[in-house]
Amino acid sequence: MFALNLPQYPIKVTKRDGRHFIFDDLRRKFVALTPEEWVRQHFVHYLTEQKGYPTGLIANEIQLNLNGTTKRCDTVVYDKQAHPRVIIEYKAPHIEITQKVFNQISRYNMVLHVDYLIVSNGLQHYCCRMNYKENTYEFLQDIPDYQQIPDVII
Repeated sequence: MFALNLPQYPIKVTKRDGRHFIFDDLRRKFVALTPEEWVRQHFVHYLTEQKGYPTGLIANEIQLNLNGTTKRCDTVVYDKQAHPRVIIEYKAPHIEITQKVFNQISRYNMVLHVDYLIVSNGLQHYCCRMNYKENTYEFLQDIPDYQQIPDVII
């Protein structure tokens, strides 16, 4: 498919009825292999293998209700108390990361109210940390390791 700015991993791809499918370890099934899915699978593998994110606390295609419409977050990372902490939005490698993409993930965050927003097209990755007390955000140089994301205690 495409060379990405992410580590390679042992990919499981199959072909059925002329279409390619890639195995999603989180959903435990083969899903249609699109350019965006190619990015998602590589990025999730990067998070689990390089950044220490527990697979049991990551979910793909999370449905939410936003102003009466159903939307889907590409990936959500939770803390150990099952609170959403990170939203990740993926785009195909040929799609430029623009303000429109950040607007999309920000709308999702109106519902989930997470601490980190990540956007990736597999070539470029952007991560910002939300500061709700000051109503600001800060772009980070790197994706934080899971241990750097403090648990919220309510």
